[in-house]
Amino acid sequence: MKSLADILNIDHPIIVAPMFLISKVEMVVAACEAGASGAFPALNYRSLDELRQAIRDIRSRTSKPFGVNLIVNKSNIKYKAQLELLLEEKIDYIITSLGSPQETIKSCKPMGIKVFCDVIDAVYAKKVEKMGADAIIAVNNKAGGHCGKIDPLKLIKNIQAECQIPIISAGGIGRKSQIDEVMKHGAIGVSVGTIFLASEESTISKDYKDALVKYGEKDIVLTTKMSGSHLTVINTPYVQSLGTKASFLERLMHKNKWLKKYIKMVISLRGMRAIEKSTFKSTYETVWCAGPSIEFIKSVRPLKEIMKDLTSDIS
Repeated sequence: MKSLADILNIDHPIIVAPMFLISKVEMVVAACEAGASGAFPALNYRSLDELRQAIRDIRSRTSKPFGVNLIVNKSNIKYKAQLELLLEEKIDYIITSLGSPQETIKSCKPMGIKVFCDVIDAVYAKKVEKMGADAIIAVNNKAGGHCGKIDPLKLIKNIQAECQIPIISAGGIGRKSQIDEVMKHGAIGVSVGTIFLASEESTISKDYKDALVKYGEKDIVLTTKMSGSHLTVINTPYVQSLGTKASFLERLMHKNKWLKKYIKMVISLRGMRAIEKSTFKSTYETVWCAGPSIEFIKSVRPLKEIMKDLTSDIS
């Protein structure tokens, strides 16, 4: 099976993961120029004009392939308009999250736009394979931000047992040996986020970057209070004061299937606003997303230096 590097025609089998509010033009360009592929969430831009301009800005600065992450469930009221724009701009690939990618895949196929689908288990992987996805991004329990529930190697094994589709492993990658390990077990490449949070190209606040250097793997906790889905964050005093257990809305959501999609939308929007507030501002109310690979962050550096360390002698 071809590696991700072969599929995308890049030097390294790595996607610098699309991170909410963080992955923007500078980071994507730096990732592409460092031999990987960068991606960013469509929702990082408030308007369609801003989204289109970001795509064109990236293309003016690099000829390498890059992708856009698209939330495909009803919580994203801009989904259809964003998809239409991505088709018009002939983006290299789309990463779908949090919903059925069927419409996205059907629209992209005739145009040769690849669709990679976030999944957290083999059941969903099998569904998107039948829909025609080009690859699966297997989001494991080591991922920063929204994460899965299964260990990296076990998740790859589970999906391989049910599917023939290529697997990109997402979560827990902070050094070269970990890339080698997941590829040895069948992944064609990796999606990496946390260690690039501390890059000079990252747009987060100095306090957030300082926390990434200060805290380690033992300080990462799982919460469902912010977005209604599993989210890994740094266990700051504010997060400790909030707690990580299900809120009243979440408990109601799980009891009432009819209300579920509406409650989840409210939780998601509320959580996104809280994360946005703490990502860029110095405030007591800090909710900083990161995964266990925070352990490998020792300083703030240019993205190309982080990439160089990550890709040295990949076998």
